[in-house]
Amino acid sequence: MNTHSESLLALSPAETAKKVEDVAVEKINRNKLSTFMLAVTAGIFIGIAFVFYVVATSGAHGMLPYGLTKLIGGLCFSLGLMLVVILGGELFTSTVLTITARASKRISTKQLLGNWALVYFGNFVGAMILVALMITAKHYMSGHGVFGLGYMTTAQAKLHHTFSQAFALGIMCNILVCLAVWMSYAARTVTDKLLAVVLPVAMFVAAGFEHCIANMFLIPMAIVTKNVAGPEFWTSIGANPSQFADLNWQQFIFHNLVPVTLGNIVGGAIFIGLTYWFVFRRPSLSRG
Repeated sequence: MNTHSESLLALSPAETAKKVEDVAVEKINRNKLSTFMLAVTAGIFIGIAFVFYVVATSGAHGMLPYGLTKLIGGLCFSLGLMLVVILGGELFTSTVLTITARASKRISTKQLLGNWALVYFGNFVGAMILVALMITAKHYMSGHGVFGLGYMTTAQAKLHHTFSQAFALGIMCNILVCLAVWMSYAARTVTDKLLAVVLPVAMFVAAGFEHCIANMFLIPMAIVTKNVAGPEFWTSIGANPSQFADLNWQQFIFHNLVPVTLGNIVGGAIFIGLTYWFVFRRPSLSRG
């Protein structure tokens, strides 16, 4: 096999684990302003993916089988992680993989938690910027209000999990997100990276698992839509604001964002990051 062909082969699992750890150290040592800006862009990318999801699925229920509708939405949503992976965004749900560098004692706990907090905040800022843009554009009025109804009904369904349900759904979501990102580290080409991302993301969305950063866009978008939409919107969708009274900030934070964030941390950092670190990095470190 010639050198060019070898350069296109995916990294081995052990090589991938080492790359994940090396990139984690690079991320931790990056200029904080750059990290914040990349986190803002990632928050926008994930929000854009949810816009794509809503556009693709709004009005489809009853016309297509439920599972197929969710699959189409999931495939559309994979755009978000594609943009993050290829363009180098800092997404909290994959940033938790920096725990591998902490396990190898290449960074401190303070550095780890500081990075997580900065990325989380940057993702939130990005999501809010996109909410402001979409509300200003009155995107909720598109399709005679169908898109606005799509935002609100999708968000409303996310506010009625118990704490343990939301936590477990968060774990499952980030297992798949971090598997997608981990596989993208093994890839050598843009095409390989994109293919690695699509199905895990489509699966978690189709299955209804919970992603804290995606929800930072979707649920505030729904809350603001409920609060600013005029009478013409409610008339067009045949509903009234009282039907969405549970779309409020308190419900969002305590019934979704907190348990989902905790679940995402466990799913990504422990189930993926520390598991693969234990299998592929710990033995080489102990020998060293």
